[in-house]
Amino acid sequence: MSTPLKDHIALVTGASRGIGRAAALALAQAGAHVVAVARTQGALEELDDEIRTLTGESATLVPMDIAAEGDGLDQLGLAIHQRFGRLDVLVHAAAMLGPMTPVFHVDPKQWDRVVAVNLTASFRLIRSCEPLLRASERPRAIFLTSGRAIRPKAFWGPYGVTKAGLEHLVRTWADELEQTKVRAVLLDPSVMRTRMRAEAMPGEDPTALPDPSEIGPLIVELAQADLGLPSASVVFENWKQAGTLASA
Repeated sequence: MSTPLKDHIALVTGASRGIGRAAALALAQAGAHVVAVARTQGALEELDDEIRTLTGESATLVPMDIAAEGDGLDQLGLAIHQRFGRLDVLVHAAAMLGPMTPVFHVDPKQWDRVVAVNLTASFRLIRSCEPLLRASERPRAIFLTSGRAIRPKAFWGPYGVTKAGLEHLVRTWADELEQTKVRAVLLDPSVMRTRMRAEAMPGEDPTALPDPSEIGPLIVELAQADLGLPSASVVFENWKQAGTLASA
């Protein structure tokens, strides 16, 4: 088994399902030690069992609600510093769809929750992880985005707004990091067979959609230390084609 990320430390949010889970498995198979963050302890333990089966190694499991436990993200950064001293790869896949309804029907509590998960937690994660990434030789930070950020559509208001905010945040951060070794990436996986997609499009045939595992190799590629990236890059929905990296 090829292990291009041997001895790398990789933090993955939303690691218990969907693209986050696929990222955690792919990074572990590539040799990285995965720090897996998700809300559900049982799902994290299932992930750890699969990582052990595939690699013989274990993951570090962090059950956490990133929206409700903002201070917990600060503590997570401190814990990673104390145990590993650095962070080589960050994959922020945790996200929330939110209500699919006209904007004027959105309950303020629902709005606040989507903003907390999709945007505020991203800021807290950057704040917590930047010093750790700076301590790495060639650090990579990968943030999952969506086409809804640039293509608004009726009833997708909270989700689209927060993803647009995420893109602006990451591009701003990447510009600030231009003179450092840290490289930030916005990855748009497009349509995949995830629970969130099923919630958004309940009438869609999931068997016609690509499995999240198919994006795993690209995440490993983006995480590799010898990959020459500009300060920020975006992988658009043609991610399966060669040469999909585009300068931001």
